[in-house]
Amino acid sequence: MRKIKLLALILISLAMVLWFNLRSSTPSIPTIAASPPKTIRYLERTLPQSIAHILLIPANSRFLVTPALSEKVATVEEFAQKHQATAILNAGFFDPANQKTTSYVVIQGKLIADPKENERLVNNPNLKPYLGQILNRTEFRRYLCGQTIRYSIALHSQSPPAGCQLVDAIGAGPRLLPQLSLVKEGFVDNANKRDALGSNQPNARTAVGITRDGSVVLVMVAQKPSAPSTSGISLPGLADLMKTLGAEQAMNLDGGSSSSLYYKGKTFYGKVDLEGNSIKRPVKSVLLVQEN
Repeated sequence: MRKIKLLALILISLAMVLWFNLRSSTPSIPTIAASPPKTIRYLERTLPQSIAHILLIPANSRFLVTPALSEKVATVEEFAQKHQATAILNAGFFDPANQKTTSYVVIQGKLIADPKENERLVNNPNLKPYLGQILNRTEFRRYLCGQTIRYSIALHSQSPPAGCQLVDAIGAGPRLLPQLSLVKEGFVDNANKRDALGSNQPNARTAVGITRDGSVVLVMVAQKPSAPSTSGISLPGLADLMKTLGAEQAMNLDGGSSSSLYYKGKTFYGKVDLEGNSIKRPVKSVLLVQEN
């Protein structure tokens, strides 16, 4: 009887050891943390003579950056309300006197704004020597390459890359990165002392850039209310700022009194008057940031 009990205890012990070993050798299933959704980041950077308001729109996110045009000039808040956009940045050049564009705008493959139809631009004798360059300035573009959305910055005359279709485009200029192209785009003529944008003077400025991974950087640099006549940023300084933000391609947008950025219900204006109050000038075209 004792032998039977002893044998039973041995068998129970062996069974427990075997069960423990099997349990220990079963591979555990790793827990995979859900990656956070790619979303917009807002940054504010204080510079020596200005304040930069920055939006980073990550590549391959649910957000699209597209142009929009208003029949009559409108504030960025009015654009935001009409298009239900998360963010708005002023974009192309226009003539405040007749409210007509001086920049090309393409939306969904259709040319909807043509500077050649602006008689004050094409018939201006002072601009006649530069008209060819003015009509071939830099554009921020959105391509559809197969099923992939791709952003780029190119001159108006440049063809889309092979396998890509131009969906949207909005012109302004000059190109900031990889090189500043003031002379090529007709903004500066050193021989005749022409500098249409006061490129080396501090002013409120606006820009768009594209990083190596395809993310979009929107920037509005505002003057400081405490020093309205001496604050802002030059175009070379704006190019340097875009580089520090990771942009490999970048272009200048309409600046000065047009400089304005809307984000999540709040608007930042770039230009201030001599009393330090924000100047709120309606604009003709913008870049929209919307959920796809």
